[in-house]
Amino acid sequence: MPGSAMTRRSAIGLAAVAVAEAGGAVAAALASGWSFSQAVDTYVVSNLAIGLGFALCGALIAYHRPRHPVGWLYAVGGVLQLLSAVAVPTAQVLHDQDAPLWLVRSAVTVFSWAWPWHIGLVLPLSLLLLPDGRLPSPRWRAVAWTVALTAPLFVVEVGLSDESVLELPPGYLTLASYAELDPLWTASELRWALSVVIGVAALAIRYRRGDERLRRQLLWLVAAAAVVLAAITPWALVAGTPIAVLFTIPLLPIAITVGILRYQLLDIRLVLARGVAYFLLSALVLGAYAALVLVLSGVASALIVALAALPLRALLQRTVDRMLYGERRDPLRVASRVGGRLGVGLAGTLDEIRESLHLPWVEVRVGDEVAAASGRPVPATASIPIIDDGRLIVGLRSGEKRLSARDKRILHLLAGPLATAVQATLLSHDLQASRERLVNAREEERHRLRRDLHDGLGPLLTGVAMTADAAANLAVRAPEGAIALLAELRADTRVAIGEIRRIIDDLRPPALDELGLVGALQARAARTRTRTDGAPLHASVDAPHEPPLLPPAIEVAAYRIATEALTNAARHSDARTVVVRLACTDALTVEVLDDGSTDGEWTVGLGLTGMRERAAELGGHCVAGPTGSGGRVLVSLPLAGS
Repeated sequence: MPGSAMTRRSAIGLAAVAVAEAGGAVAAALASGWSFSQAVDTYVVSNLAIGLGFALCGALIAYHRPRHPVGWLYAVGGVLQLLSAVAVPTAQVLHDQDAPLWLVRSAVTVFSWAWPWHIGLVLPLSLLLLPDGRLPSPRWRAVAWTVALTAPLFVVEVGLSDESVLELPPGYLTLASYAELDPLWTASELRWALSVVIGVAALAIRYRRGDERLRRQLLWLVAAAAVVLAAITPWALVAGTPIAVLFTIPLLPIAITVGILRYQLLDIRLVLARGVAYFLLSALVLGAYAALVLVLSGVASALIVALAALPLRALLQRTVDRMLYGERRDPLRVASRVGGRLGVGLAGTLDEIRESLHLPWVEVRVGDEVAAASGRPVPATASIPIIDDGRLIVGLRSGEKRLSARDKRILHLLAGPLATAVQATLLSHDLQASRERLVNAREEERHRLRRDLHDGLGPLLTGVAMTADAAANLAVRAPEGAIALLAELRADTRVAIGEIRRIIDDLRPPALDELGLVGALQARAARTRTRTDGAPLHASVDAPHEPPLLPPAIEVAAYRIATEALTNAARHSDARTVVVRLACTDALTVEVLDDGSTDGEWTVGLGLTGMRERAAELGGHCVAGPTGSGGRVLVSLPLAGS
């Protein structure tokens, strides 16, 4: 979002100054009567192209990102470069009009001292701040300060030179003994080259460590730099750089501006892949043709190069695509790599998919839950179904609006092994949750036993021991007192025995070991004769005559749930009869029916909650509530794996 009104006005003002300077440079060059070659020789054209490009792009960045220092650096640096473009033709016009010498020399001085600030300070420093306006790390502050503090050396090197521009007199602030300081000027040029190299190294470090967004921002600069180098290098090696090639330099600030403000405008990876492939192909074809011409005739050379161009293009395109898009041209290789990572878990599998296809974000969702994810989320995504309620969510690469056909084929191919990994992960989570429930249940049971022994049985046995000691002490001196204590001892012992039996019953009802599940339920039903309000209640059990042998956990759960249901019928209903039915196939079904009132829903209390939890612990379920003919509790406990 644009900054405050003040920053917007400042950015617009710098852009206006740049445009005015460009217009002034053109007008002064026309007024001086210079030819285009003279404008080139006096650096008017190059300063105009470079300065206008950086100034306008910097102002645009400053307008939209006022806190981004690169925008202001480029805007001010471009204005200074344009100031040099205006100064030289203005000096020529003043000289031709016989203006005062000091005025002409002042204009030449402005030319010599303005543009070096842009080249010597702004450009090297901006390389350290791209693309987010911050240094790569706090440790780079010393480097930035060094670049900034040594920049005046380059400005002094250019400004003190006494070389004249065309036939104009030299400017002020020149140095007559300039040539004697050649070692210093050499150090200045080495300093500038080193600062640029360090800036490029900082960009490379950022690219290597950065996320997908930062890499795509930098790729815009890489693409523009590749175009500039491709345009300049061949001419520089042969016969110098033509002026038309210099017009490619504004592509650098344009690319930087797009990278900062609109890096998702195009799929820069695709643009760069195609551009690099065709550039390398062109260079190899031209080089091969030139080499073959030296040893063969022109026709034979052209024929050989033509035959080799097509397969060479395909090879280069595959190489560049692999660098930018991963292995998406080879689905079997991707599937093999992903299959090799299935053993490390779902997260590792997603990491492999993301790295193999160079995707910014990969996520697996099961229902509304995120099972695993890899990478950094991006706004644009696509979804691939993998299981019934599971989806693979992938982030689209910058500039893409949808998945390409190749990406879809690979992701659909990976859906099978990925579904296996998802199922394994879900089973692992369920297993871990089951283990936690078992551990919690065991610790709760231990806590209950400790409480019962410590608070109930422990004090009883302690009292028994103390009573026995007191009776022994009174046996000779006061036999009557000893007899009374022995009677008390007998009563405490019976209470202790009852407490022990209660603890044992809580662990596992003895009736199950003595009578079996059906017999224990029949005995419990026989004791249920009245409701709590005194009304009669008839309870019965309907079960197979020879029930199968059941696992102990199933027996205990069925018995506890059935007896709880009988207790609830006696306490909370107005039923006259209650029936407990057992059926056993691949699951044990326990159904408790009564003929009580059917008005209203049942209140969920500790009893109903306990029945449902007991069933859930064994993988079963419990349904309880009124029906058309009375109350009903239905429990199903699976036998498989018990």
